[in-house]
Amino acid sequence: MEIGQKTESWPPRIGDIAPDFRARSTGGEIQLSKLRGRWVIFFSHPADFTPVCSTEFAELARRQSEFDALETSLLGLSVDSLYSHMAWVRAIRETLSADVRFPIIEDPSMAIGRAYGMVDEQSADSMAMRSTFFIDPEGVIRAITCYPHNVGRSVDEMLRMLKALKAVSNAQTLAPEGWREGKPLLSPPSDLAEDREDWFCRFVDAP
Repeated sequence: MEIGQKTESWPPRIGDIAPDFRARSTGGEIQLSKLRGRWVIFFSHPADFTPVCSTEFAELARRQSEFDALETSLLGLSVDSLYSHMAWVRAIRETLSADVRFPIIEDPSMAIGRAYGMVDEQSADSMAMRSTFFIDPEGVIRAITCYPHNVGRSVDEMLRMLKALKAVSNAQTLAPEGWREGKPLLSPPSDLAEDREDWFCRFVDAP
């Protein structure tokens, strides 16, 4: 396993280049920087065979085609070994009727988790590793979410976040509360004085 240099700010923040790494996964060796040109959703979980994460991975597997259509790669991560990952994938298929095809990366030393600030340098275990990083095609972190170990992530919200980030990636529009694909976006506030009541919150049609 190889980890690139830490970002200037640690842990990595929105707007930073995602720390590069190369590691083994259920899909073969993965190097994050080789996925440039596509969006990447990189998400972690404390350990294999945990109940909440099993439901997350099963639902992500069922809906992978929706992420594929958005030209987005899914990457899972846990501290467990590659062999444990493979056994867990089989168990999810047999128990939850979902075929996990996206790669699950092994991180037994927690080096990747530490590089991403999922666990701090003194952590003895991975219970805090419940983070999701939305990484754009240039390798820039555009959003970060973090959940406790006892509450599952929402795949609907992951898709909504991804679509919103893609919709505003040109920096000429903003996504309002609860934005959904096809709904109006917001125009950034103008620096020019305007005689309009909605100058601070103006909706525009989505492209």
